[in-house]
Amino acid sequence: MLDQAALASAAREAERVVPLFVLDEALLRGPCGAPNRLSFLLDSLRDLEGSLRQRGGRLVLRRGDPVEEALRAAAEAGAEAIHLGEDVSGYAARRLRRLRSGCERARIELRTLPGVTVVPPGAIVPQGGDHFRVFTPYWRQWREFPRGAPLKAPRRVRVPGGVRGERIPDLRELTTAPPSPDLLEGGETAARRRLERWLRGGLTGYEEGHDVLAAAATSRLSADLHFGCLSPAAVLARSEGRPGGEPFARQLCWRDFHHQVLAARPDLPHRDYRPRGDRWRRDRNLAEAWREGLTGYPIVDAGMRQLARKGFMHNRARLIVASFLSKTLYLDWRLGAEHFARLLVDADLANNCGNWQWVAGTGNDTRPNRVLNPLRQAHRFDPAGEYVRRYLPELSGVKGGAVHEPWRLEPAERRRLDYPEPVVDHESAAAEFRRFREGRSG
Repeated sequence: MLDQAALASAAREAERVVPLFVLDEALLRGPCGAPNRLSFLLDSLRDLEGSLRQRGGRLVLRRGDPVEEALRAAAEAGAEAIHLGEDVSGYAARRLRRLRSGCERARIELRTLPGVTVVPPGAIVPQGGDHFRVFTPYWRQWREFPRGAPLKAPRRVRVPGGVRGERIPDLRELTTAPPSPDLLEGGETAARRRLERWLRGGLTGYEEGHDVLAAAATSRLSADLHFGCLSPAAVLARSEGRPGGEPFARQLCWRDFHHQVLAARPDLPHRDYRPRGDRWRRDRNLAEAWREGLTGYPIVDAGMRQLARKGFMHNRARLIVASFLSKTLYLDWRLGAEHFARLLVDADLANNCGNWQWVAGTGNDTRPNRVLNPLRQAHRFDPAGEYVRRYLPELSGVKGGAVHEPWRLEPAERRRLDYPEPVVDHESAAAEFRRFREGRSG
């Protein structure tokens, strides 16, 4: 409840407040209804309910169309205003237009408040443009943007009578699919514990260690930011001025950068930001090998197995597996973004699709034809092979960095491994990709 602009605004201006959350039926039918994200969301709602109870209030939960339910709850409460946190997707924009129209008919004031990002999309723009297309100039202006202190949680929340709500459902009531076995606990309470641990022990070494795959050297706050358990502005305020704060702030800025791109280009999840004339290969077997972590490239497969087990993947691994899908296998980046959206707890639409397009070379990367070599990446960021052995038990007996190239082992040792041969030759595939891209651009 810390630094939640909509709640703080409503509690400041009204004696009674209806803290409303609507389980959107339309979103439940898509990736937002995937079990990993639902599990984290339900944890978060239960934690929010507890925090509101401590302040004398309660969470009003409903299921259905969010516009209809918000207007219905406002009518039941005799509300004069609806306070709403902003979002930037095309769906959110359409939803907001419908809500604004309904509020006008009902003569209810609608107030939209920032909070999804540190700097609201559109608050800084380049000269002569509607959004920044390159990160570095955005970063320069972003870091100078004035920011106020994080908002405090209201001490008391009084909910009017007569407003109906439902109990928070169990996960099995929303989906029959099981979640990944090793998910983080959702909710502000758990998120604040993670933040405190990160500030005490992780932030200082962030710049040196954040790409080391086997290390616990990243914040693991991405899902907390995505679900609003922590506000990005509050996280930035806590980390500023500390050792490691500057490179960590840069990552928060990347998050804002993709949000301002999506706000300007709502078709980002479906259409190439910068079309390259790609004729993506269509090969179900290659796509399935990538999804299952059976490509024969251990560093790629370890990343995909981590995703399946934890609903999370190390950022460096995300870059490696995304480059492998889009540039080595030459499969459409949308296949990857869709798979991530189904399994990642932190699958924020702006960042998921923005990062996939960046890696595929159809987005905001200033070097769109770069290809990450999975072997070089493996030896650089997992030199002893700890990350690979953690997620590929069939290779646990292969010592040291040799685990990254099992095809080079002695024939007798290779036969003992229950592990596939590489599905493609990376060097040949990467060369073919570059020839195509350079030919198209020439």
